[in-house]
Amino acid sequence: MDRLKFYFGLVFFITILGFSLPALADSLSNILKSEKLRIGVSLYEPWVIKNKQGDLDGYEIQIAKQLASDLGVKAEFVLMEWENLLATLNANKIDIIIAGMAITPERALYANFTIPYADSGISIAANIAKTKTIDSLDELNNSQVTIGAVSNTVAVNVAAQVFNKANVKQFVKSEDAIQALLDGSIFALVESSPIPQFLALQHPGLVDAPLSKPLLSYKAGMAVNKGEQEFLNYLNAWITSRDAEGWIPAKHKYWFESLEWKRE
Repeated sequence: MDRLKFYFGLVFFITILGFSLPALADSLSNILKSEKLRIGVSLYEPWVIKNKQGDLDGYEIQIAKQLASDLGVKAEFVLMEWENLLATLNANKIDIIIAGMAITPERALYANFTIPYADSGISIAANIAKTKTIDSLDELNNSQVTIGAVSNTVAVNVAAQVFNKANVKQFVKSEDAIQALLDGSIFALVESSPIPQFLALQHPGLVDAPLSKPLLSYKAGMAVNKGEQEFLNYLNAWITSRDAEGWIPAKHKYWFESLEWKRE
């Protein structure tokens, strides 16, 4: 009987394994067969922007286009609000998220992340007129102050922790949060770098980036659905190769350490 149980157990295991292995390769093989990579993105300067012609551009767009080209497929961008990215991925309406998404344990419950392909941090942009009498972060942390952040981002969690006594106002769109900072509706904006630094350069006398170091540093990864190990293996190999040859660092430097792309 023990041998019989072992035999049936072995057959069951092999059967399950037989069904599981092709499933792991489904996403990558389907992408190659369809010759199309559906990429979830969200407008977030300079990760994803619209150029003067109204076309998508930015660090993530150039990363995604090169990835699709190396796969030999067409990049199909699906633009949506930031808060809908993971749900859209889980619904299989996109194949991958390439949107500067910070790798966190909470998000890893819903998606598998690649190795990091970008470093960033959370910092502050302050409205100079609203904060002219404020000399420290502690003074910003009071009930008379309103701090802005984009919902469902690492920045909003940092804002809630650092400024737990202040009013943290959440915005669905980054551009709305930036406008609130510029018109003085909020005292400061907690955002991913280099947005605070760019805002200070673009609006001198109106916006300041007072911190020399970020409140929090993080690493960004591409996200795919759970169980897609073959696709994940390819993406990790692609990031490793493109990073080692200097292509990814060069793109990051162009988009995050200069304003040349704005002039162009």
